[in-house]
Amino acid sequence: MNRAKVGVSRGRVVAVSVSATTGVKKENVPLAMVVPNYGLEGDAHAGDWHRQVSLLAVESIEKMRRQGLDLQPGDFAENITTAGLDIPHLPVGTRLRLGSAVELEVTQIGKACHHGCAIKQAVGDCVMPREGIFARVLRGGIVRPHDLIEVSYVPGRDPDLQ
Repeated sequence: MNRAKVGVSRGRVVAVSVSATTGVKKENVPLAMVVPNYGLEGDAHAGDWHRQVSLLAVESIEKMRRQGLDLQPGDFAENITTAGLDIPHLPVGTRLRLGSAVELEVTQIGKACHHGCAIKQAVGDCVMPREGIFARVLRGGIVRPHDLIEVSYVPGRDPDLQ
């Protein structure tokens, strides 16, 4: 599928999640401070690198729930759980505006599971390697559940249609 053909350009934040250590499920929080060129304050994955913030669509989590798993936002170690956006098909370079201030730039699509994560071991599949995305923070601010997410730029798309 051509990642430059992004349909829906608006969605919303379902959950915001952080963890103090890596390799664990993230805990949902009522809001988080997103720091430019760093990530979510208090999150173990934040730092000066290209995967400062991770995003996964609730629609992807639903796929795994249909396989009999009791899953919640943050269980795939994603920082931002979204709804209404075709997250897995946003190309690298896409810019997202969250709430009134936060701006992210997609830097990576998916990643390998850590030695076959617990979810993959339980059902033989995991959506994060295919459908999760990672971003760096261009502009910081507060992000919270129910915030609007808007695709503000897609590489290869006519600027007049942005």
